[in-house]
Order: sequence, then structure tokens, then C-alpha cells
Amino acid sequence: MSSVRRVYVEKKPDFAVAAKELRHEIRNYLGLKGVTGVRELIRYDVENISDEVYERACKTVFSEPPVDTLYEETFETAEGSRIFSVEFLPGQFDQRADSAVQCIQFLKEDEKPLVRSATTYVIEGSITDEEFEVIKKHCINPVDSRETDMIKPETLVTKFEEPADVKIFSGFTSMEEEQLKELYVSLNLAMTFKDFQHIQNYFKNEEKRDPSMTEIRVLDTYWSDHCRHTTFSTELKEVTFEDGDYKKPIVETYERYLKDREELFKGRDDKFVCLMDLALMAMRKLKKEGKLADQEESDEINACSIVVPVEIDGKTEEWLVNFKNETHNHPTEIEPFGGAATCLGGAIRDPLSGRTYVYQAMRVTGAADPTGSADNTLKGKLPQKNIVRGAAHGYSSYGNQIGLATGYVKEIYHPDYVAKRMEIGAVMGAAPRKAVIRETSDPGDIIILLGGRTGRDGCGGATGSSKVHTEASIETCGAEVQKGNAPTERKIQRLFRREEVSRLIKKCNDFGAGGVSVAIGELAAGLHIYLDKVPKKYAGLDGTEISISESQERMAVVVDPKDVDQFLAYANEENLEAVSVAEVTEEPRLVMIWRGKEIVNISRAFLDTNGAHQETNVVVEIPSKENKYFVREEVADVKEKWLNTLKDLNCCSQKGLVEMFDSSIGAGSVYMPYGGKYQLTETQSMVAKLPVLEGKTDTVTMMSYGFDPYLSSWSPYHGAVYAVLESVAKIVAAGGDYSKIRFTFQEYFRRMTEDPKRWSQPFAALLGAYSAQMGFGLPSIGGKDSMSGTFNEIDVPPTLVSFAVDVASDKTIITPELKKAGSKLVLLKVEKDEYDLPVYGQVMDQYGKFFEDVKAGKIISAYTLDSKGIAAAVSKMAFGNKMGVKIEHNVDQRDLFTAGYGDIVAEVPDGKVGELSITYTVIGEVTDRAAFEYGNTVITMDEALSAWTGTLEKVFRTRATENKECVETPVYKTDSVYVCKNKIAKPRVFIPVFPGTNCEYDSKKAFERAGAEVDVKVFKNLTAEDIRDSVQIFEKSISQAQIIMFPGGFSAGDEPDGSAKFFATAFQNEKIKEAVMKLLNERDGLALGICNGFQALIKLGLVPYGEIKGQDVDSPTLTFNTIGRHISKMVYTKVVTDKSPWLQQAVLGGVYTNPASHGEGRFVASKEWIEKLFANGQVATQYCDIDGNISMDEEWNINGSYASIEGITSPDGRVLGKMAHSERRGDHVAINIYGDQDLKIFESGVSYFK
Repeated sequence: MSSVRRVYVEKKPDFAVAAKELRHEIRNYLGLKGVTGVRELIRYDVENISDEVYERACKTVFSEPPVDTLYEETFETAEGSRIFSVEFLPGQFDQRADSAVQCIQFLKEDEKPLVRSATTYVIEGSITDEEFEVIKKHCINPVDSRETDMIKPETLVTKFEEPADVKIFSGFTSMEEEQLKELYVSLNLAMTFKDFQHIQNYFKNEEKRDPSMTEIRVLDTYWSDHCRHTTFSTELKEVTFEDGDYKKPIVETYERYLKDREELFKGRDDKFVCLMDLALMAMRKLKKEGKLADQEESDEINACSIVVPVEIDGKTEEWLVNFKNETHNHPTEIEPFGGAATCLGGAIRDPLSGRTYVYQAMRVTGAADPTGSADNTLKGKLPQKNIVRGAAHGYSSYGNQIGLATGYVKEIYHPDYVAKRMEIGAVMGAAPRKAVIRETSDPGDIIILLGGRTGRDGCGGATGSSKVHTEASIETCGAEVQKGNAPTERKIQRLFRREEVSRLIKKCNDFGAGGVSVAIGELAAGLHIYLDKVPKKYAGLDGTEISISESQERMAVVVDPKDVDQFLAYANEENLEAVSVAEVTEEPRLVMIWRGKEIVNISRAFLDTNGAHQETNVVVEIPSKENKYFVREEVADVKEKWLNTLKDLNCCSQKGLVEMFDSSIGAGSVYMPYGGKYQLTETQSMVAKLPVLEGKTDTVTMMSYGFDPYLSSWSPYHGAVYAVLESVAKIVAAGGDYSKIRFTFQEYFRRMTEDPKRWSQPFAALLGAYSAQMGFGLPSIGGKDSMSGTFNEIDVPPTLVSFAVDVASDKTIITPELKKAGSKLVLLKVEKDEYDLPVYGQVMDQYGKFFEDVKAGKIISAYTLDSKGIAAAVSKMAFGNKMGVKIEHNVDQRDLFTAGYGDIVAEVPDGKVGELSITYTVIGEVTDRAAFEYGNTVITMDEALSAWTGTLEKVFRTRATENKECVETPVYKTDSVYVCKNKIAKPRVFIPVFPGTNCEYDSKKAFERAGAEVDVKVFKNLTAEDIRDSVQIFEKSISQAQIIMFPGGFSAGDEPDGSAKFFATAFQNEKIKEAVMKLLNERDGLALGICNGFQALIKLGLVPYGEIKGQDVDSPTLTFNTIGRHISKMVYTKVVTDKSPWLQQAVLGGVYTNPASHGEGRFVASKEWIEKLFANGQVATQYCDIDGNISMDEEWNINGSYASIEGITSPDGRVLGKMAHSERRGDHVAINIYGDQDLKIFESGVSYFK
């Protein structure tokens, strides 16, 4: 008999958002109208669990009584239904099952449960077998999942085979070329055959022995294009230029590069011409000219790093500002969710390994048209719509969980990205310079591995993304995609942010391509790595797999032997696993030991050769004037052209995509991605305050991107020049000083071959970037190349994305939405020479003057043009506040729609135009008529918005319902507010941190600003002992506190992304429960929960009951947003009671605006409960519009909450739960949002005790 128990959990019909969405997809996207209904159930198989704990887990972990139906063992289905179940492939991280295990251990710390989850789909209606297969194919991505049968397993205990010893290739050194070639082909390596021969020579002549399998795999990884940039480092022997109209400037740039390198490398014969040299030359040259004084000098290459003086509370201190771009094109193409999640994870870990705290991210992606039918999908590919949605879900889920503000999101559409998707994450990090020490690794130093465990995921990721892809290869590369584990990454961020920890780290590397062999292997010349000490997710891994697995969320740090115990103790405080796994040795050799035997022993000198020297020639293709990109096209009908421009895939609204990403966490985002009263003007850059933990600063960082695939496809040289110019213009338009900018580039090109013409695109693009850097006198100090953008016969467009970074003061930042009727609109134009290239002297002069005009208050909003011209720019500026624009009649109608990279439209207050120092043309004025007027043409605001928002609505929805019904509810006014009898001058606030919590820093800051003392404690749950220890610490902390605050985050439970199950389960513990009730009942204490914290309060019963009692079937609760995805935007809320001590300093009936960011914020309750809550004054706040009107309109009631309820209290008002993040506010935060952002909750809570 099986010892496994099986439960199925299904959302009740009103809350079955995912099932409804899938039914819609099957009927409309797949066109299968025979399907009448879809059910989606989560299946849990559980073993090693006692009856008592199982009963409790059914009600608190696996299901939530108010919204779920739980079936044990089986469930009924309608006649004729078809059923299938999907589970992760072995070795993939299952966050749902992992969270369930942790929750069960909170209920009883010495249980050792095994949990496996799957999703079961029930398809109702009449469909054929073929159609059923189509549905399965739509629901299962074979790279990370598989179909599983309905038969329950006997046991969940996996029997792992004991791995065999690592294979030695006997006879390798004496093989003839033909035999060697056979072996080379059979191993499916990323290296070239020339590299393989290079290895044979080394083992034959130097080691005088045959290599092991591990040694071959480690070298393949070490030398892969991904790790060692082999394409970028290939020597370019002969460069020839074809003839063409634009030959002169391109050749002149090449000659200038040769002259500069001659001057810098005089007398050196170790340097040769290659793409890498060309990419770095401008930086070297400008550095020599003294134009790079702020770069941090260091042997560690973690990310681009500059030193910035920062004023905090009047004192100046030095900070390091890091930035980095990372690309994950190959993994995201084959497994969109995991690939995009780990794209961001990898980008974060670069600055993080440099010990800086990552606080803002940008996402720039490239895709083919996702609006088409699934039938157009190429064989062996996923449909574009699945890729773009899956990737957005993966990246946003990871960033949202780790608590990283995504300040800017843009997807670029071009048909050739069907070859391979582009997925770029770019991040900003910072830390006080004094917290970062950079020292050498000395013999005897110990290397500690901390974070996640090692599995098979990502074995071969580096080599996979360095190979050419075909239909056949896609089926076998499942193991190459890693899965992200965001809660672990968050823990590492917390650990490294502590100065006392950071100062123990001599050197650090993150785990990415190549796993242990590279991450630890690069930290010192000589190493002994003990693979048996590496923590594993499961048994059965052999030495090779442990050496090269790319399992994510791991760090390797070098520490002095005397600091090892202290470092391990700090890691334990943050609930992180950490182990000593290697030692630095005197002899410069990489030695890896597994099961007591050396399986790798290679000299550092050989590793550092990076394989055999590769050479090629380049023939540079020159663009022609015949198909010239820069043309002014005739316009037949201005209105039609205007509306079609707004509908264009590369111009239309991406709001449904952007809202999936948390843009406000950290309370430092100067911009929200969409601004204005109606949040409809998209920003063109991201700006964030430096993440200072204590004190105030006005220092902000800015980041923007520039790139257009259509321009680049015509001329990669011009494409790169204008990518750089556009990235600079966006910083200038936001109020930045162009002269302080630093760049980092992303190169993404087709696969290179022996054909010299294939090398033309990256060579020409890098020449363009070189000329732009030298033209501006501004260097690119980093970058990332990905040189495998080819699928069968299709190549990605030549791609060089320029990211510009600037450091500024928040006082000069301006926002792009139009502000005031009567203002004039002026155009600053970039001058071009006869080769359609910018005249840099004029550009710099104008951008410098523009900055002065901004500082003087003469320019109050600005927008830089792209390929779509003036019409698109003024429309987007107008949308946010629904202002009108009247274009001057003397503006040529062709110019309304002509590309204007680098040109800037600026709003100038009436009467200030004559005082401008820039050279400008007046092109129009701002009106209060919500329309666009040009001559006799009038386009209403509604017409323009309808065109702009329609294109991607089917792909990235912004609305799920048409319900706009008004909600008529009373405002509750009371004469008696609960008065505290236990007064205290400085109340103490206890903030618990669980795996997945991410708002504790912001919440702590808000309470400290209000005058409270804050105690933040991490709940540790790695072992049963840790849990018992944490319960004691929590009990003691609560007994010393007056306020308990449950912060926001994603403490996961049965749902992968939310639900507050960690809080709710742990606080059911008798000791903790008693401490909380004593705080409330005996000490007149208060409790607050925001977002995930509100979910915790409601699941515990603290709201609406005022006590910890759990939930009944009819209890009010919070569930999935009606739109079925995460929503991040500013919401307007109205205060409708004054009963709560938390709302004493808010205005009754007042409207406030705060960021909301959640996937499960929809408040649901029965009619009786809702009436009872209003009657008792327990409804604290309701979603409303700008004027305080309350309705079910999704534009304002963003998650579909019943009666538009945003927050509720306990019966006496002392416990408050709300969804919107009142803690995420500060000076110069969300400056493009209109309305009062301060509800004064924290101040009210503190003054209650005074």
C-alpha cells in the first residue's frame, strides 16, 4: 500500500482566474471552440507526515478555506472530460513544493515531509484527440515540464544510483587526428576542434597523462564563448572595406582606432586587433586623456564601478556605484520563465559579488510580433506570444520577489528576433566605499560557498548558449536552463548589505556559467576544491556534474582562516547555508577532489590560454543611399498617419507588460514608469535615489538605453552611433548632465563563421560605438557580448544596445508629462553631416545648454524623439494629464513622422521662451482641450488613446472586466477612538522577516522616521533546531514590543508567488500566538500589515476578528487579482473611517496616492460580512479615482476588490491591514505622480503611545 497521501486543490468558481484565462486562450488563441470549460487543480503528493500535522496542513498550507475546495485522493469530473497532469522535470526547482515543506516544518519543526506538486487540467466539451494534443502542447513546455500519469506513486523517496567514477580517456594523448575527431564529435563540445587538439598537445607534452571527462568538460566551459568571449577575442588579420556611399566615415573611424592603439600599445607584441580590443579602445584612450578619473581600480571584475562623492545629512562620503547588463537569450528562448528569471538573477549577482546592494533594474527585450496566430510558429520553436508572456512573468516574478525595483521596461519588436529572443537585464548597485575591501587571495585562505544547493540544472548552460541551435538540439538541452530561487537571492543581498560581513570578504565571485569550476576556479591561481563538501539538492551527482552545474543563487567568497567561523555565524543569522569548500594553494594549479581522488589537476597557465588562438578576416559591408534609412516620407492624411503611428508595435502602449514589474519597492524610485494624473505618460529612463540605509541624500542615479533594430539593419555603424546618441539624449531630457555619463554596451549578433562578411556587422557596429564615444569624449566601461543569434537560416538583427548611466541631484530631475496649458513646445534639433552622422560639437553644446535651462526652471518637461518622430512624442507627453497639443501650422507635416534620434521636445512655461539658451524652434503649445490639433486636423484624446492602447491588449491585458458600477458606501465618523493606557515615549516595533519578505528595509525606515525604535529579526528555518531557536527569539522580541508590523513581500505557501503562508503558519505556534495576544490585550499594543502583511493578518484572523483564530469557510480574505497577474501602479485610496489609531493623522474622506504592487490583493467577502464591516467602521480605506469617487472600474479598483475595499481593521481599530504600500514614500520619490502620498500611518501609530 502506498504511504503517499494525495490532495487536489481547486479555486472556487468566483476565484478561478487561471482556469478562466486558459479557457479564453484555448477558445480564442488556439481556436478550439468545442471546449466549453476548463478546470485547473493543484495536486500535492505528501509523504512522511503525521496525521495531526496533515490535517492542519490541509487547512493552512495546501488550501485556504474561503477560496479553495480541497479534495482528498480523487475528485469528480463531468462526463466526457479529458484530464492530464503536468509536473516539473526531475531536477527543476519546484517553488510550490519547496514552500509547502517549509510551512509544514513551521507547524512541527521535527517533521521531515516530502512533497511533490503537479498541475491537473480538466478539459470539458467535445474535442478530437488531435485537438487534445494541441492543448497539451500549449500547456507543457518540454524543456522544464512533462506530462505525468494519474497513478499515485508507492513512495516519493527517490533512489539515486551511486555515480560511477569519473571516466579517463585512455589513449587520448596518442590518438591520430581521425580518431581524435571522432571523439570530439561524440562529446558535442562548444569548443573548436583546434581547441581539442590544443588540449591533446598539453596533456601529451606537459602532463604526460590522459585527461578525465571532468577536465574536458571544465575546459569546454572555461573556454566557451559565454565565459571567455572567444568570438570577441578572435584575431582579425585582414580588414577590407567594400565600396559604398558611406565608406569614408567608417574607414576614417577604423584608421583612428589603429592610430590610437598604436599610441597606447607601442612596442607590445601581445596585443592584436579583435572585437574585444575595439570595444575597449575608447575607454583606454579616454582614460589616458584623464577623462575617466572616477573609475574604481580593482583586480576584481564584477561590474562597471565608479566612485561617487555622496552627501548624507550634510557629510560627504565616498560611495561605489556599480552597473551591469546581462543577457539570457538562449535560455529564455527555450524556457521563457526560468530563462528570464535567471537573466535578472545573473545581472544582480555581478554587482552583488562586488559587495554593492542592487536597487534598480531595467529590462530591454527583443521579440518578433506576438500578436499573430499560433499557426505561424516555426517548427521547434515556442509561439512568440508564449515566449513574451512567459519571459515577462519570469523576470517580474524574480525581481518582485527579491524586492528589486524595475524602473524601466521596454520590448522591441523586429521579425528577425524570431531567430532567438533578446532578453537583457541591466542593474544598478551601490555601497559605501568603506564597506568594500578588495584584497588578494593568499595561500591558506579559505573559500566559502553560500546560498543555494547544487543540482543538475544548468549543466552545460555556458556551452549551450555558445552553440548554434537547430530543431534537434532544442530537445536535448533541458538541463541547460537554470531555475531561479529568488528568496535565497534576497537572503544573500541582506547578508552582503551588512557592513560587518562585507568587510570580511577579501574577494568574491558569483556562480554563473561554469559553476564551481569557474566561480571558485577564478578566485585564485592555485586551489584545492573539495567537491564532496559542496551542498547538493539530491544525491546521485557525479564529480563532473558538481564541477560544472550552474545552479543559481550561489556565491563563493574568499576569507582569512581566522574569519571563517565569524562569517559562517553571520550567514546562519540570515538563514543561509554556508560551507567551506576550498583552500588557496601556493602552486598555481586548479585541483578538484571528489571521493578522495583528484579528478581535475590543470595548470593555471594552460587554463589562461583560453584555448587555441583563433583567427579570421573581415570584409566590411557599406550601407547605400538607395535604401537609405533617413528619409522624409510624403504624408497623404495626417490623422490616419498619426493614429497608425500610435498603433505601431514599436510605439504603442506596453502598460499591460510594464505593470507586471514592481517599480516602487525600496521607496527610492524617482519616476514611476507611467506618470501624470492618469499614469499614461511613459518615461524614457529610470531614476532612483541612492539606497542609503540611514540619513538623507539628494544623490540619484539615472539609466537609459538607446537602440533601433531597423536602423541597425540598414547600417550597423549608424545603428551604434545613434544608439549611443539616443541613450545620452534620454538622460538629458530627464534633467541629467551629459558630461558625466558612462556607458555599458550589449552586443548581440548572428553566429560568426569562416565567412569574412559574417564579421561585418559586429565590426561596423563597434566602429560606430567607438566614433560616438570619442565624439562625446565619454567612455563605455563595460559590456556583454552574445554572439549566437542564429536559428537555421535566420539571423537576429545586428544589435548594439547602449546603456547610459549618470549620477545627478534629485533637484534637477524633470518629468516628461505636459504640465500646464499655455506652455510652449520647442524642438531642439541635432545637426547631421553629409553622411547622416551627428555633429558632436553642436550636440554637446546644445545638451550642455539644455541642462542649464532645466536648472534655471525654463524647461519643465521634455521628451526625446525616436524613429517615430514628433507626433508620437507629443502624444505620449500629453496622455499623462490628458492635456491638448496644438501644433504650429508652419511645421512640415512630413516632419511630424520623421525619425529624430537625439532631438528633444521641451515644454517651456509661457513667457520663458525668449530666455532659453538652447537653439530651438517653437513647434506648438499646450492647451486644456484634450485633443491634438494641426491645421484642420483634430484628433481627440479618446481617439489617440484608443489607437495607442489597442495593439498589445490581447497579449498584455490591462483590463479583465468591463464592470464600472459605482459603489455607494458611507464614511464612518466616531467620537471614541481606542486610547492607550500604557504610554511610552519611544515605542518599540517588531518586524519579522521570513523567506520571501522584501519590504523590511522600507518599513523600518518609515517607523524610524516617525520616531519609533525598530527591531528586525530573521526567522531561521534551515534545521529543526533553527526553528525552535527562532520561536524563542520571536517570543522574546514580541514581549518587548508595543507594535508588531508584518511587512510586504512574497512569503510563499501553496501559491508560488504569495499568500503569506509563512507568516500565517509560524504565528499559529502556541508560544508566538500567546505573545501576540498579550501585546494586544494586556499592553494595548498595535499591529499593522501591509500587502503580504495584510494577507498574514487576514489568514491569522487578526483582521477582521482581532485575534489569532485562523480562517473559516466564510471569512473575508484576499485572493488573485481579477486580471490574473501582478499589478504595480500608484493607486488612489480614500480614508472612510476615523475609528483606528493608525488613521488619526489622516483626513477623513481624504484621497491619498500610494504604490500598490501585488498579485493577490483582491479583497473578497460575503455581502453580510461587508455590511458588518462598514457598520462597525472597520473598512479603513477604499480604492477611488482622483476625485474620490468609488467604483468597480478596474482603472482605479485595480484588483477587483469587493466594494472596492483596500484596507480593513480589527473591531477596535488597533490592527490595520491594507494593500497599498504607505511605507514607500520619501522626498523626490514618484515625482511624476500627482496627489498626497503621505497617509501618516506610522506617525499616527507612534503618537498613539505618547
